[in-house]
Amino acid sequence: MIQNWYDPFTAGELWRRIFSFLNLGVLFITLAFGASEFRFDWCERLVGTYLLTTNDTRPETGAVWESGRQTSNAHKSLNQIITRREDTRRSAQSAESFSHLAGSLRPGEWVPLDKDLFKVLYLSLSASAGRKVIDPSHLVWLLNGKTTDRIFCEGQADGVKLYFIDSQNRVIHQIDLKKNAIVEIESGNAPLKVQLKEIEAFAGRIFPAEKFFDAVLKLPTEMISELMVDPDLLLKQNGTIQQVGIWNEAENGYIKLGFEFEYRGENQVLLIQAREWAVWQLSLLLKAEPQ
Repeated sequence: MIQNWYDPFTAGELWRRIFSFLNLGVLFITLAFGASEFRFDWCERLVGTYLLTTNDTRPETGAVWESGRQTSNAHKSLNQIITRREDTRRSAQSAESFSHLAGSLRPGEWVPLDKDLFKVLYLSLSASAGRKVIDPSHLVWLLNGKTTDRIFCEGQADGVKLYFIDSQNRVIHQIDLKKNAIVEIESGNAPLKVQLKEIEAFAGRIFPAEKFFDAVLKLPTEMISELMVDPDLLLKQNGTIQQVGIWNEAENGYIKLGFEFEYRGENQVLLIQAREWAVWQLSLLLKAEPQ
């Protein structure tokens, strides 16, 4: 009997289709595949061999997540560096003294410094203190000439370095300021609460104030100005001058003069710088005068 495709299956037709050679073959192969896998574990071995072969080319566990975390941390660190650099730049540009400038920079940090700001910091020092930083005649050419294009500051563990750079990025002058030197320079105008006789460097070269100034006033006018490089410091000091001492060593063409003031029963010594050659001329007069 012929059965059309739209006729319902009979029981015989249903069993014949279920147990057809194709279905039985697929069932047999499936059972054989499962049995061999349970017996020989060849599927696991095949997968393991594949993973072992491609192990070098695959990322480590969590590498993608770790890479993302590192990228995020890198962005945060970069933002912190930029923020720190801007803060350092603003702090340096608002410095009111060389000590403030040195304190605003960490070791290895670089910031530009306006020439006008450097001039302000330099002029805030006394004339003698400024010479310890740089000779004023040299500074005039560096700041007002055509050679210096910009100034850079480099933070040091013990101070700060200043670089004067020309338009071709060459360092034409360098100033190395140590923190202890900066403190000495900026506080150098403060009188010492001692007497001249207590300072060993003045031993044997201490003169009464009257004798010292009598000898000074006998010198030519242009020489006196070399002895009194910072007369304003003396004028600002309270009290009367009792004695004057001459330091026993010269440094960079200058010799220290110590003026001992007496004020309200206390003695203080104010140190100022004088030109070495002028001091030697004064010493000749002091030695020639009777004791």
